[in-house]
This record gives sequence, C-alpha cells and structure tokens, in this order.
Amino acid sequence: MTSAMTKGYDAVPDEERVGLQRYLEAVVAARPAPVHAAVAFNAVYFGYDLGGDGYGGSPLCLDDFPVITLGECAPVLPVGAMVCVATGSNPLYAEIVYREGAHPRVGAVGDVPAWVSGAPAGAEGAGRPGDGATPLRRELLVPDLQAFGSALSLSSVQLHRLRTRRRWINEDGHVVVDVRYPSLEAARRNDLAAYADHLLTTARAQLLSPFVPVSLAALVGSTHEDDLRAGLLGLLGTVRGVLTADTTLRTWGDYAMPRTSFADCLQDTGPLGGDDLRSLAASVERAATPGKRRHGLTAPVSVYTAVGPRLREFPGATEVLRGVGYAAAVCRANVVLADAVRGDSDQGLFENGSRITLDDAFEGGGVWRSHHPGDAEKLGDPLAPAGRGWTSTLPAPTEPDPDLGPVDLPLADEASLGTGELLRSDEQEIVWRAPLRLAQLIDGWFPLHPCAVEELHRPHGVRPMVRLEVEHSGEVLHEKEAVQDVTAELGGASGKLTGIAWPRDFFPGLMLELRWLRGSPVVRLATTRLTERVQVGDRETGHCYDPRVLTREDAPGSDRHGDSAIGLGPRLLVMRTVRRCGLLTLDGHALMDRSALPSAAYGRRPARSQAAALESAVTELLAEQLLEPALGSRDVWDQPHFPPRDGQRVIPLIGYRPAQPRVIRPWGGTEPGGEGQRGVQFVPGHLRRLRPGCSPSDAQRAAFRGHCRRLGKADGWELPHGYTFVTEHTRGR
Repeated sequence: MTSAMTKGYDAVPDEERVGLQRYLEAVVAARPAPVHAAVAFNAVYFGYDLGGDGYGGSPLCLDDFPVITLGECAPVLPVGAMVCVATGSNPLYAEIVYREGAHPRVGAVGDVPAWVSGAPAGAEGAGRPGDGATPLRRELLVPDLQAFGSALSLSSVQLHRLRTRRRWINEDGHVVVDVRYPSLEAARRNDLAAYADHLLTTARAQLLSPFVPVSLAALVGSTHEDDLRAGLLGLLGTVRGVLTADTTLRTWGDYAMPRTSFADCLQDTGPLGGDDLRSLAASVERAATPGKRRHGLTAPVSVYTAVGPRLREFPGATEVLRGVGYAAAVCRANVVLADAVRGDSDQGLFENGSRITLDDAFEGGGVWRSHHPGDAEKLGDPLAPAGRGWTSTLPAPTEPDPDLGPVDLPLADEASLGTGELLRSDEQEIVWRAPLRLAQLIDGWFPLHPCAVEELHRPHGVRPMVRLEVEHSGEVLHEKEAVQDVTAELGGASGKLTGIAWPRDFFPGLMLELRWLRGSPVVRLATTRLTERVQVGDRETGHCYDPRVLTREDAPGSDRHGDSAIGLGPRLLVMRTVRRCGLLTLDGHALMDRSALPSAAYGRRPARSQAAALESAVTELLAEQLLEPALGSRDVWDQPHFPPRDGQRVIPLIGYRPAQPRVIRPWGGTEPGGEGQRGVQFVPGHLRRLRPGCSPSDAQRAAFRGHCRRLGKADGWELPHGYTFVTEHTRGR
C-alpha cells in the first residue's frame, strides 16, 4: 500500500494500481469464498500468505480478537473482523468473510413476510419500527476457519465434531448471533464504513501495529483521529475500486469472485450448479404470476424470496452450503438473478408482466421482490434495494404540497460574498484582489475595480481591447492562456474583462491579484502560492483561496461547464444542498437544519422515497465523517441559529467541514520545477526478516522504538525475533 491509496481509487497512479490489482487477483483466486473488499484490505494490509499459511505469519495478536458465542448477543462484527469462536476446548480463530440477516420470520423455503424486506434493525412488526435506541438484529456470520493456516486450524474430524454438537457453531459451520447496535444509524452503515469503525475502535491495536508492512499512521503522515479515518476509508475505497474495475472478476456488491470459477459453476450440472441457479431465476420470475385458472384477477400480487434459505431446497445442496461454500453459493445465485434482470427484462419488467427487483440486499442473503402486474409501477433501477416490502406496511403519506418552497438557511452576507478588496491605488498602478466566482469561470469574465474602470474609460472608450497576462504561481500555462486579448466592458462605475479563457486548473474561490499600470493596455493577473498543499473537501490546491466561495460554488454539480443538480445521486445532492443552503462561516463551514434538507434539495417536500434516499445518504456521510452533526436552535420566528440560544427549541444540524490536512505528495512525485527529483520514491519504515544467525543492531532497535512512538505506541514495543527495522528513506535518482 502507498500513501496515494489513502486518497481513494481515482488518486492512485496507474503503476501502483496495477500492482495492487495483480495481488488482489491472486488473493481472490486463492480464497475459497468470494472476497469482500474488507477481506481484500486485510490481505494487503496485514499480509495474507498465498502459499497456504494465510494470516498465520502476520502481525495479528490473536488474544485481542473479540470472542463470539453461538446464539448469544454479540457486538457489531462486520465482514473482515478477526474473531475467536468460543468452544469447550481449543478456540477457533477465524476471519468473518460473509454476513447476512437471519430474521426468525424468514421461512425455511425462503418465503419472506413483506414487512421484513427492507425493515430497519429492531423492527417489531408490520409498520412498527421499534424505538431504535439500541436496535437488536439477528445475523448469520460465515467465518473462514482456515484463514490462519493449518497450524492454527482444527482438523476436519474436530470441525465435524463441533458442527455435530451445534453448541459453538451450527451444523453448517456458521455462527448465528444477536447483534446489538449502539444506534439505528450504526445499523444502517454500509459494510466498509462499519469495518472502518471496527478497526478504529475494537481492532485499533492491530490496525496501528508497528509490525504491519506499512502502518496507516505512516501512510497518512499523522496519528490524528480524523486523518486516520479519512485515510482508512480512502484505502478501503481504493481496494473496492480495484476489485470492481478488474475485468477478470465478477462482483456482487462488495464481494468478488473469479470469472473462471463463476463460469465453471454455470457449466456444472451438480447441486447448485448452472441448472439449479437458472431454475432459481425462473422460479423468482414466475413467483407472482397468476395461474392460468385464475380468471379476473385484479389485485396486484407481491412475493418476496430470500436467496439463502431458498438454495437449501435444491437436492444435494446441504454439503455445498457448509462453511464458506454458503457465501459462494449465495453470491453466485444473486449474480445469476441480476444477469437475468439485466439481460431479459426492461428495467426488471419481464414479458410475463412481472417486475423483478432486489428489495433487500442484506436479509437472508438478498430478498428479491416479484410483483404482478409490474407495468403499473414506475420503472427504476431494479438492482437498487428499495425496501418496498417494509414501506408497503407503513401508513400512506399525505401528498406533498407542490407549492411548498424550499426551507433554506438564509445567508445575510451572500450579496457581498467574494467582492474583493483594493490593495493599492497610487500614481503608478492600481492593484486589487478578489476570488474567482463560478459564474465568472463559466462565462469567461472578471470584474474590474471601479478605480480601474474610471481610468480606462477616459482614453479608450466604452469597449477597449486589453492584453491580459496570466501568471499561475509555480505552474506552467499554455501560451494561449498566459497572454490573452480580452475586452474591457466599461459602463458607469462598473466594468469587467470579458472573453477570458481561464486556465484549466482555476476553480471557484481561487484568489486572484490584478495589477494595472496607469495608461497601459496591459492587465496582469496572478495567483499566490501557499506554503504547502492542502486538501479542502474534494479539492486539492497549493494556491490561496477564499474558503467561503469554495464551499458555496465548488459544490457537486458545479464546474466550468455549468451549475445544476440534475443527475446527482442522493449523496452528492446532500453535499450540494448543505454547501449551498447552509449557514456559512468565515472559514468555510456550512451548517443546515437537518429537517429542512429534503425541501431545500427539491424545492418542495419530495416524495417519500426521495426523502428516504436523502436520509440514508446523510447517515452514510455522517458515518464517514464527510458531514458532522451539530446542534442549533430556532427562535419564535422560526429562524435557525448556531450555536443554540438559551430558551429556544433545539434542532439537529448537519455540517460540512472542509478539512484542510497537509497533502503528502504521492511516492515518486516531484516538486514543481524539480526535474532532478523525478523518480524519487519515499519508503516508510518497515520490518525486514534477517538471515539465520543475524541479529539487529542497537541502533535499529532504538529506531524501531522511535517508530512505535510516532505511531502512538509510547513503550513496550521491541523488535520480534528474527527481524530488523529499516528506517524510512528515499530511493531513486
């Protein structure tokens, strides 16, 4: 892993991405179960031996693993968690490689009551979501009991004995537990966000261990909690992106399997081979279709089928579904169903009149909804879990008022945002500074200061031609960008330069300094460099900027080509709305009343499904700390305030905080103009195995203790036997 990977998949150079892809392909081929992105991260980060030892030689401390017991209440254990399964004798060390809901109301043949499909954790029945404070949910965990190699695994005879007794693992080698979540928001988190929380809390010691090949703290260059979380989510996103983009793999959600093994399964005529999986797809397609003898059917029919339990009905499937084989079978079945929907239907609508959609991606290995007649429903993405089973049991909402306007948080200084300032006006020159605004970037213009307008108007008329010389500090511009002939449109006290071709690196909020020598037809425009590069939201820059303009006008949906929310998904729409409508602070923070978000996003009170999608997106963004929660208040005139005022009604707020950590250049990067540095690579400190009979020097022992301190481990860390420590260094030209 490299520091560039902490910024996400798109930030990784191609050569680093290719190396990671090759290793992950080998991991996916070696593992018996589909490899989840969290499991793939474990393999890279902790070092999974492809020769058969698995994590047996990794730096993981087995004594730190959480203990789980069949049938009991357990903490949140996402996919990727390393656990110890309690037994009466030898403990079972395992990696959780698959997880699904195991609701007791799901039938033995996969029949699912409508309210269970898409129900929130802790739901008590149709239309009854429960209190939601600390919801409880029954889950099935599939542990890979061979993940730590033969030395730490039980024999097949011992495992058979444990499965037969069904006291610590069930007859399939799985663990069914009741999971208590700390909040409803925690239960809604996706697998990668949940695993990031697990690593930063329960498994923090193993995450920050100095024995791993490259510690997260070294990769992000910090031990601050926000930096660690952002870097970890970036690494997980990079791994997921590599798995998704790899054409040799098939994916279902975050799980990946080799295309070759999937193709072999489709050719197999045995239990749960291609014939059985195609039969499953056909049965789901026909599940809601009325029989030929049922004439005059007018009421619509919906049938919900859980894939996991349904697979057990096929002859000979029992042995195939034992151990990690269950995860493989469920993922393959879902891929076959998804392929049938994509290839044989129009957005889920089949020729027989039924509409097939994925309704719940978690419960029972995936709950598919068969609805007839399907042509009466609005079409959409059939593979986006909609939870229609649960929502169908809720009270019908009142119709949204189409005349209801957006509930916006007013910004009193919006009119004066980014007007700029006069720096100098003397006999020789006029110098002023202002941030670049989005409208100016789109339409190619920039305002002139009134002092310059008056001076230019006298000798040159209303529309004089001006030469604009652009200097982008530390950057090389194309000659057509560096020197431009533009028009000065002068009218009264106002004026502007038009016809500007802005350099491609310019963005809303970038501070520009303009200098005009009196009597000259030349205006010089320049940017100013920062002492070091910073990351502000999604924008990385090394130049001075106005944080307020950057927050408002560099939001999702806004670029030099236009400004529109059309086409944005729920997550980007939430970020755009908070940044555009939130109460803006001088340092670029934006705070918004959470209840006002749906109306502000759509300009009216949206449909229930739209509001639910926005709420789900807010939950994910809060979990990933891309937004942060806060408290405000409303006065008697219904105006919001922050911080909350005494005696006023307290309201929940969501805030956009433009984090500004120092940007560490990717390994092998160069400073501007530093051609002599090209090819230089930074290598972080790491362990290296010694030849037999050799021992580390005292200097390297001391260097390793210093390395541990920088990672947040103050003492108690010594080099493991047979290893030395290689201090951080650069290599290359």
